[in-house]
Amino acid sequence: MNNSTPLHYKSAIELARLLRERQVGAGELLDHCWQRYETFNPRLNAIIVTDIERARKAAADSDKRLKAGEPRGPFEGVPTTIKESFDWTGTPSTWGVPQYRNNIALSDAAAVQRLQVAGAVIYGKTNVPVMLADWQSFNDIYGTTNNPWDLSRSPGGSSGGAAVSLATGMSALEIGSDIGASIRNPAHYCGVYGHKATYGIVSMEGHFLPGVFAAGDISVAGPMARSADDLAVAMELLVGPKAQEARAASYRLVRPRHTKLNDYRIAVMLNDPVSDVDEAVQDAIAALARWLEQRVRALSMTARPAFSSQEAWDVYIKLLRSATSRRQTDEDFALNVEKARQLKGDDQSYFAKMLRGYTMSHRDWLQVNNRRHEMRRLWEDFFKDYDLLLCPTAASAAFPHDHEGERHERTITVNGRKVPAVDQLFWAGYSGCFYLPATVAPIGLTATGLPVGVQIVAAEHEDMTAIQFARLIEHNYYGFTPPPQFP
Repeated sequence: MNNSTPLHYKSAIELARLLRERQVGAGELLDHCWQRYETFNPRLNAIIVTDIERARKAAADSDKRLKAGEPRGPFEGVPTTIKESFDWTGTPSTWGVPQYRNNIALSDAAAVQRLQVAGAVIYGKTNVPVMLADWQSFNDIYGTTNNPWDLSRSPGGSSGGAAVSLATGMSALEIGSDIGASIRNPAHYCGVYGHKATYGIVSMEGHFLPGVFAAGDISVAGPMARSADDLAVAMELLVGPKAQEARAASYRLVRPRHTKLNDYRIAVMLNDPVSDVDEAVQDAIAALARWLEQRVRALSMTARPAFSSQEAWDVYIKLLRSATSRRQTDEDFALNVEKARQLKGDDQSYFAKMLRGYTMSHRDWLQVNNRRHEMRRLWEDFFKDYDLLLCPTAASAAFPHDHEGERHERTITVNGRKVPAVDQLFWAGYSGCFYLPATVAPIGLTATGLPVGVQIVAAEHEDMTAIQFARLIEHNYYGFTPPPQFP
């Protein structure tokens, strides 16, 4: 970012600085973003719920504090949107499910509350897929969100509307959630930054459907932005327990292992037999690796944790589908139990893995979970020798809209071949299943003009090491680039 960057594309912390210096007012900045919303959102359908009057009051309050030199926090007066699935008092939290159309939040989610305490001005909520369960963002309540780089393509999901809002300058900061790359995938598809936090360090309170009170396995919340610097500041605000746990516990983010590129030991993974990666994505990551090779302490293209990628995939799908199994009705569960009984023992298709996960016994889950925790130790061993693993976020850049059938029935094109769309969940689970933090940072464009992001995986609880490396890439290699159709 520099002085020539348009106001709407400056980072959130840069906007906060301009606000503190009174170079722009909070109300003025909100109106600027609102004008972009009115101009561009009809083509994008990213922001699907708004409360501009509440936002204008919040902006006016920010202006009073800023004038008095008493900002509440680092994002005082910064226009913000939030993913539809997070509770924001007085607005619907539907998760894209028609039966929850009238589920109006009575309080703010913990993450939303923390951003507001830091002065952020929330004016809307962003679109999601049904049950947050797709790498697209469409549903029967709000319709389809389009990718700003190519309106015929998906923006990703489930935080797809969030990524589009950021990529087009309609807001400066977002909160996403991620169990299957739902922060990382849209960041990659839309060319913005996203951070999947270490499991459990950001409260999920206020991100539950009606009747649910327990946080699910693997699922986390985290910030999305146009700059790695924004991710770092947002994470400082978002971490820590909520409610009962806060009585006796606190959380402090671990400082980055290194601040300079030449101190980092990097492993790079371009492809894997479990999920073939399109050459356009591989080429972008390989170009970054070549650039890094002369600038980091060590770089390996072969170093991996001491377990097979196939086992990582198997464990992830079992635990992922077990975690999402509570979404089944009693009738769905009974039907899936019968379907699972009829599977052949050697059927290792995604559909078979999904059914087995949905209907897994608690005893079986305990065994898989035990192996997961053993594999976490192997990741710890890996991070004794390497500071980070760089790998793809997905198997391809953004793919064309495809709403036909069920997700597991759809395909994407990778290296000229049609492959199951769900195979690329491997890249979500390689870090996510094992509670590891991962930052996605844009690193370039394909030959057809679509963004590519790299997934930066760090050791558990070392979120700031991943974000710091994203910052180094941003300031020395490649940063946020606006989509040409939305200047």
